[in-house]
Amino acid sequence: MAKVIVGLGNPGSEYERTRHNAGFMLVEHCVARWGFNPFRRGDQAQVTSGTLQGVPVRIAKPTTYMNRSGDALRGLRGPEFDPAEDLLVLVDEAALPLGTFRLRGAGSAGGHNGLSSIEMALGRQDYPRLRIGIGPKPPEFDDLADFVLGRFAPDEVVVLRDLLDPMADAVECWIAEGIERAMNHFNR
Repeated sequence: MAKVIVGLGNPGSEYERTRHNAGFMLVEHCVARWGFNPFRRGDQAQVTSGTLQGVPVRIAKPTTYMNRSGDALRGLRGPEFDPAEDLLVLVDEAALPLGTFRLRGAGSAGGHNGLSSIEMALGRQDYPRLRIGIGPKPPEFDDLADFVLGRFAPDEVVVLRDLLDPMADAVECWIAEGIERAMNHFNR
């Protein structure tokens, strides 16, 4: 069974390098690191695939916008697909400090519209996710949406860039050993 990795974000140049697109940034890094073919247009997502450590891997960036991310899952699931074992969602998290990440095997959407859409599509909450810290929201932002849709400052880009390899290591651990081992190794 192929592992499916979905990086959440919004398509289009106006959203490039925004905090809400941290999931896109991580999947793009993984694709380059693993030497997979460039993303190509798929059904409601840009997709690519390859093999890592002998495991088939499909990677997607939904083109449905964040609030409808779950719609992109339809074209990615095979007949024996088990979200608890075969899916990893990469997502921004304002409740985690910038420069940190956390793996979870299940949980609520916590108000994140992309995760809410995934949950609606799957009909369940028990699927692994890697939450990428982008917070906390500074006081000058009244609205969380304005913060997450804002671009990373240059110094924040450096912090995120330094985190890409450790997060890719965590993704590789999930592929090879599953979410429990990845959480035990990478969550501090």
